[in-house]
Amino acid sequence: MFIGFVLFVGHLPAQTLTLDSCIALARRNNVEIRTSQLDIENARQVKQAVFTKYFPQVNLAGVGYYAANPLVRFGMDDIQSNDMRELLSAIYDLVTEMGSDVKKELSLMKKGVSGSVVAVQPIYAGGRIVTGNKLANLGVEAAELQAEIKERDIIENIESTYYLVTGLQQKVATVTAALDLIDSLDRTVQLALDNGLVTRSDALQLQLKRNEMLANQQQLASGIRLSKQLLCCQIGVEYGDSLVFMEEPVGSVATMETLASTSARPESRLLELSVEAERLQKRLTLGETLPQLALIGTGFYGNIIKTDPSANAVAVLSLSLPLSGWWETSHKLKQHNIRIEEARMKQAHLSQMMSLEEEKAYSDMLDAAMLMKSDSAALEIAKENYRLSTLNYQAGVVTLSDVLQAHTLLLQAQNAITDRHTTYVVARRRLMDLKKTD
Repeated sequence: MFIGFVLFVGHLPAQTLTLDSCIALARRNNVEIRTSQLDIENARQVKQAVFTKYFPQVNLAGVGYYAANPLVRFGMDDIQSNDMRELLSAIYDLVTEMGSDVKKELSLMKKGVSGSVVAVQPIYAGGRIVTGNKLANLGVEAAELQAEIKERDIIENIESTYYLVTGLQQKVATVTAALDLIDSLDRTVQLALDNGLVTRSDALQLQLKRNEMLANQQQLASGIRLSKQLLCCQIGVEYGDSLVFMEEPVGSVATMETLASTSARPESRLLELSVEAERLQKRLTLGETLPQLALIGTGFYGNIIKTDPSANAVAVLSLSLPLSGWWETSHKLKQHNIRIEEARMKQAHLSQMMSLEEEKAYSDMLDAAMLMKSDSAALEIAKENYRLSTLNYQAGVVTLSDVLQAHTLLLQAQNAITDRHTTYVVARRRLMDLKKTD
């Protein structure tokens, strides 16, 4: 059973991932992308909270008390007028003689409870409620734009890492092919050595070359492992040796691309929102000095003063006009004007920088495309040079050192075109991401 399990694990199919599948996994698993989505939800909750300011603000209150002695006591002895005190005393004596149980002292507020409700409906608050809701809407849109920018930047990093992995994989294939060429050449050298046509030095040179290729192979393996681990972190999957990343086809080399308008990018809209938000902040500050009109309704029920409970309701129309804040507000408004001008200047500057960014991405793509064609021609020359050097070595015209030098040039040409291919596809994807095209 153990042997069968080992054989089964050893033959598990490798998991193959394409660039599109890596991007899809990142959208689902990447922590920064998921966090930006939570930021959007948070902005929406802020918007809902600000929207409640349109509705009445209702407060309920209740109070109860119990005193050791009545808080209010008043009797005939407290009357200052002697005539009135004597008159009331006579009346009290007469009433008590008739059998009535009347107390000589009046006591109030020994215990009681009450409840109240107050509702405030703002009618006009200097435009601050409307302005606050507009700011909340801008906050939601800004969070969505920031999430879009964050996702784009993360995907660009994933693309760069992905092409790094596939580029290293291509270099591994190049080194493997180089080792095959060395093995083929080794057989030729051994045959010549056996026949006394070459010296032992040629075999040693070939062995040194093989050791160099094996060291390169080990370095590439380490680089691929680390790059795959980084890519797995970016897309939120567990790293495994069975992961295989499929190489992306180059496609046709672009010779001309039409750049999209910079104003279509989310960064441009975000800059516009920053200017608009500062204008709304200025409007909020101005609203603090404008008249405030509100309808206040309150209801009361309880026996705080009387023994028997009673109820009442009052409606009040409140109008207030802040007067002392105009001086301070005038300076605050000037500060807002300065910030608005700063936001406009930043908007113009960053718009220019974004245009240059797109132009650079376009130039990088075209430069890489042209150099890739040049590298392809150089690779063909290196292949032919190596082929002729091998034939000339077999004919005894050149030395093994010449062959190994030609082989080194061939390896450099192959690695150069691999690097150029990676540079080209990264530049092209970068341009496509900026243009928001597929």
